[in-house]
Amino acid sequence: MLDGRRLRVGRPFKTDTASYSQLWATQLSADEKTALGITYEADPAPFDSKYYFSAGNPRQLDNGTDDEGNTTYGIRPGIVQQQKDAAASLLAQTDWYVVRKSETDVAIPTNVATYRAAVRTVCGTRETEIAAVSTTEALEALMKAPDKITNDAGEVVDNPAAHLTPWPELAE
Repeated sequence: MLDGRRLRVGRPFKTDTASYSQLWATQLSADEKTALGITYEADPAPFDSKYYFSAGNPRQLDNGTDDEGNTTYGIRPGIVQQQKDAAASLLAQTDWYVVRKSETDVAIPTNVATYRAAVRTVCGTRETEIAAVSTTEALEALMKAPDKITNDAGEVVDNPAAHLTPWPELAE
């Protein structure tokens, strides 16, 4: 920072008395930078804008209405809708079996029927898991946690931390 403006490494800048090339960060010594009034500010903490407006400033979880009747939108309803969309996408891959059954009365294979039921069940379970969190931080952790992790022995195991129930796979 210099006089309240952000200096970018690799970009030239000017002061009232001089111009500095894009190499200023490596050409000027620490003492020269201090003498010019250049100060260092750490980069802001990283944050996921899906869950936060800024670092430490979480988005609200649920829709609401303020005292003046204005609706504010939370992130949880959209995330629940994403689960429904994912389930619909998984089911769409086997929809043709249902259409075939309807049109020609050919039975839906047992593994397909079992898979389709499992997709619906897991979707409901995931919605319940999402509904159970009480903070934006907990929702972010739940959504980002993998269902499998590698333990100290190098084995892939179920994650003991809270995570979403994994989607089923269609058995052959």
